[in-house]
Order: sequence, then C-alpha cells, then structure tokens
Amino acid sequence: MSQDAAAERTPNPTDPVFQAPTIVAGVDGSPTSWDAFSWAAGAVARSNGKLIVVYVMPMTDPAAVYGAPYDYAGAQNIREEVAAEIKAEAEHRARDLGISIEFISDYGDATRSLTDIARSVHATVIVVGRSAKVWHHLAGSLSHRLTCRKDAPVVVVVP
Repeated sequence: MSQDAAAERTPNPTDPVFQAPTIVAGVDGSPTSWDAFSWAAGAVARSNGKLIVVYVMPMTDPAAVYGAPYDYAGAQNIREEVAAEIKAEAEHRARDLGISIEFISDYGDATRSLTDIARSVHATVIVVGRSAKVWHHLAGSLSHRLTCRKDAPVVVVVP
C-alpha cells in the first residue's frame, strides 16, 4: 500500500463529515423543553459537539388584540427577566453535565427563529420537546410545525 492510499483513508478532522455535531435545542422553561435540553446535552457530551440553546420570546401585541392600554416597557422587562431565568437554568444544568452551551434569545415565531438559527450555525439537528397542551394538539404545536419543514432534521423528545 502506498502512502497516498493510506493518507486517503485517514480521516481529516477538518472535513465537515468528521466534525462534531452542532445541536440547536429549543427551550421555553416547560418540563418537556428541559427533557429536550437533557437529550441534546447527552448527545453533545457523547460526541464532543456544540449545544446552542434557544429561547424564543413571543411577539404579541395585546393592545392591538384587545384595544386596551398596555405597558410595553413593563412587558419587555418581564420578557428579558424570563429569558435571563431560562439562561441561568440552562447554564446550571450544563455545568452539572460538564458541558458548555451557547445561549441565544430571540423574538418572534419559534419555528422560524429555530430554523433560521439552525441554518446560520449549520446545525446537525434541532431538538424540541413535545407539547403537553391539548390546544397545541388541535391547532398545531411547534414540534409539528418543525417536522413539517424541510430545513433541518428534528428530534421531538416525548416525556
């Protein structure tokens, strides 16, 4: 066997095929989203990959819906506090598992935000928890909307 043939069979760590996976996990603070986080964290720990935790804050405008006065600054502060709490919890859980994470909070539609972020970081997979709300089973949950798209592979963690 020549050296050239041996070199061709030796994996190149810079080749994207051999790189560790990047996993995007969507969390919202619900128990099923933390199940998804745990699944993704386990996959990252086993593969020495990268975990990006995403919290998407809904963009709602109740004043437009109900025609009532609305404290926009107060609502923004509450959204930021919730995002900070979820980030702190994610970092705590990651430390307990011995992994590091990147945390991203975004505004808008969760389906679009998760797929856009996954595309921008070249994620291997998106991981979300299955909704436990009855209304979501009728109207369509995030996990259902994600699996109907062809943007990235999706793992839906069922408790």
